[in-house]
Amino acid sequence: MHAIVTVIGHDRVGIIAGICVALANINVNVLDISQTILGGMFTMIMLVDVQEASVPFDRIASALDAEGERLGVNIRIQREDIFNAMHRV
Repeated sequence: MHAIVTVIGHDRVGIIAGICVALANINVNVLDISQTILGGMFTMIMLVDVQEASVPFDRIASALDAEGERLGVNIRIQREDIFNAMHRV
């Protein structure tokens, strides 16, 4: 199963590294990343594979919440099918 991770916050060193380490620690594979800086704001969308995760989906979200708190950014994760349904015109 795939999921979409979105990250928004003030740019600083280590955001991508911190999130990738948090995901790797729970065996979530990063498939694709798109990131940019918009007026000093860091924005990123990641496609991740949660199929082999070592914890349930809600614990993935909790781990990302904790990492977001540590990094000072907002991190959200949604299952890909829900994300696609919400963004279909």
